[in-house]
Amino acid sequence: MNKKKFKKQLQKYLPIIKIALALILVLLGEFLPIGKWWKLGIFIAALIVVGIEPLMESIEGFKARHVDENFLMLIAAIGAFVLGEYLDGVLVLLLNAIGEYFEHYAVNKSRNFISKLVEMRTPYANLIRGNEVVTVEPEELSVGDVIVVKVGERVPVDGVVVDGTTTLDTSALTGESVPRAIKEGDEIISGCVNSESVIKVEVRKKYEESTVAKILDLVESATSRKAKAENFISKFAAVYTPVVVGLAIIVAFVPPIFFGYTAESLKEWIYKALSFLVISCPCALVISVPLSFFRGIGLASKAGILIKGSNYMEKLAKLSTVALDKTGTLTEGKFVIDFVRPSGISEEEFLEIAGKIESGSNHPIAKSIAGDASSEEVSDYTEISGRGVKAVIDGSVCLGGNALLMEENDISFEKYDGVGSVVYFAKDGTYLGHIVVKDKIKDDSYDLKRSYTASGIKKIVMLSGDSNAVCAEVAEKLSIDEYHGQLLPEDKLNYLVAEKGKNKVVAFVGDGINDAPCLAEADVGIAMGGMGSDIAVETADVVIMEDKPTKVAEASKISRRTVKIATENIVFALSVKVAVMILSVLGIGNILLAIFADVGVSVLAILNAIRPMLKERKIK
Repeated sequence: MNKKKFKKQLQKYLPIIKIALALILVLLGEFLPIGKWWKLGIFIAALIVVGIEPLMESIEGFKARHVDENFLMLIAAIGAFVLGEYLDGVLVLLLNAIGEYFEHYAVNKSRNFISKLVEMRTPYANLIRGNEVVTVEPEELSVGDVIVVKVGERVPVDGVVVDGTTTLDTSALTGESVPRAIKEGDEIISGCVNSESVIKVEVRKKYEESTVAKILDLVESATSRKAKAENFISKFAAVYTPVVVGLAIIVAFVPPIFFGYTAESLKEWIYKALSFLVISCPCALVISVPLSFFRGIGLASKAGILIKGSNYMEKLAKLSTVALDKTGTLTEGKFVIDFVRPSGISEEEFLEIAGKIESGSNHPIAKSIAGDASSEEVSDYTEISGRGVKAVIDGSVCLGGNALLMEENDISFEKYDGVGSVVYFAKDGTYLGHIVVKDKIKDDSYDLKRSYTASGIKKIVMLSGDSNAVCAEVAEKLSIDEYHGQLLPEDKLNYLVAEKGKNKVVAFVGDGINDAPCLAEADVGIAMGGMGSDIAVETADVVIMEDKPTKVAEASKISRRTVKIATENIVFALSVKVAVMILSVLGIGNILLAIFADVGVSVLAILNAIRPMLKERKIK
């Protein structure tokens, strides 16, 4: 084992070694038949073993002009020694060291849980340069470069597949275990693992603008945004510690003045003051509350939900109303043929002609109708703004578009008044029929009402720029409580402002550039990160990596549980401490009970904070 590795291993196990050594010294000092001075020497050695670290941290605290729980522990331990209570003095620091070990173990587990996201970053990329493939860092890639992604490798940057087919493992990004099939022409995002065969990818975004870089930035900045509970604890601890020291001094020296100032009574009240100091250490609060939120962010990240700070978790926990955009959020944002109505020809022939007519257009509706149709037979292709297209096919003039296009060309046609986008077709002045296309509702959206209600969300609203008829159909299919159609971005914004004015916690879920104002205005802005625009993802407070609107319910559920655990820890810790403080001052109890009120409560609060992790491991 090399020196560096040995040092790392020693650092890892040093806390356990210190605890074990101090425990052995305590047992020797307590049970060996030795003289008083030998006993004192052994207990001093034990005190030094577990007291060095708190001493160094206290010194650092004094340099920063504040006192912390380590200072309280040191005073209590040294005071017990001065009073001749050697065992109690060492136990204060020994049990505190055990509590610290539990703390570091829990924090490291949570940190490792989140740090798995860092594994999504690929340290290299296989760049095609001329006739060879060279290994470069992802940061060196430029837009337009072509890279090779081998089987088992992670995609280093966002791009488009230009050669090959494969399946991708997207679980690290989305929490979804089902592989995703990819073919030439498909977009591919960084962080996914190539599972099947070698592919070539054209770089579309630089590394710093790619999905992985943004995710890591979001996660790293998340812990800097504190919830009210965390901010309260931080401020509380800063004021609380010096106040407690002052109260302990009063407990030690004021009562003897009124109850008889003897050496014995002074010793008794100093002992009570030391117990008071140990009890009052705010370790359980300072450790467990931030740990609860940190753990919650980690659990959400694993589920493909990036929450940008614990303050947003607190809002998600109180979520009552969720407003969702329709296109791209509840629906796939891709048009599919709903039904076909040919006139005078077979459906097969009609679809073939319609496909050729629309084959030259890039409009989403036209693409859904064209499918794989070839444009080789099409000539004199013209797009007519606000109307449709005109094309010559085998010498015949063909039209495809809306009712205005038919009317302007004096074509008698069957008008469609139902829900959906209709395209009429004609050939040489004769009506051929119409096709109705609709934006397909996501399969996940059908579970929206059940999942939202189960997570405590009371009201679901759909806000869309689409027609009221389309919105009504979608709202009915998904059992949405309320919908508003034909809205401009400012109309959506006005709705959110009015809803927030009713003292509700309102979230908005969207994916497009036009959703950015609403994402910023809502109490919690939630972006659909998989297909959402960059500006939507940056503006949002929460990013859902997989385009599933039900993930909002999961985010709310995780947040509610996290806030509940943090609240439980605050109430439990303060209740036990106050109760034991009163008992201690009244002379009922001793420093060992005080140690339980501090270390014992801290350990129980930490275990409660990491309870979701323990449950998850048990399930697995």
